[in-house]
Amino acid sequence: MMKKMMISPVSFILSFLLIIFFSSHAAAQDFWPSDYSAPQGPAGYSSKKSGNITVDDFVFSGLGVAGNTSNVFKAAVTPAFVQQFPGVNGLGVSLVRADIAPGGVIPLHAHPRATEIILLVEGTVVAGFISTANDPYIKTLKKGDIMVFPKGLLHFIVNSAPSNALIFASFSSDNPGAQILDNALFAKNFPSELIAASTLLDVAEVKRLKGVFGGSG
Repeated sequence: MMKKMMISPVSFILSFLLIIFFSSHAAAQDFWPSDYSAPQGPAGYSSKKSGNITVDDFVFSGLGVAGNTSNVFKAAVTPAFVQQFPGVNGLGVSLVRADIAPGGVIPLHAHPRATEIILLVEGTVVAGFISTANDPYIKTLKKGDIMVFPKGLLHFIVNSAPSNALIFASFSSDNPGAQILDNALFAKNFPSELIAASTLLDVAEVKRLKGVFGGSG
């Protein structure tokens, strides 16, 4: 017959303490709200110490107010990325609000670190993306429609309707990044002659667009 295995009181207590220790350690790793006062490293923001974490780290109220669309694009994007919303640090999600006035546009841009999915809450827009095979995928969206833009691909939204459009977009990263094509070409000091040579635009037109976007060179 097999003998019953006996556990000594000391072993039992040690096992119980280890369970408590690892459970507490795991709980401390449930979330990592951003510590904006600490240096930012290659992996992103450091986390607040557990004693400094509050429920306010997990609440963001900035998306309830319409953005200012008085700009060249007639559009405003209000982000709730890790830079603005500490609670999403390390969780791989984030959100933005986009307000687009009639005739406005979210210009061609890409997010190098995230797939994006948009929900049209108000209005009618034309949205689309371009694949790496340079095929365009374009659709007119109405209230309640959603559309996904795969990670890293150029995409855009145009409001050609007579009323404002409101969009909420979510991302598969807390820090999706964004590169706007117009700003990359015309808002900095990329030499005009090189832009003209690489895009086949006229140098005069390049300089005109730099005047619109505040670029030089």
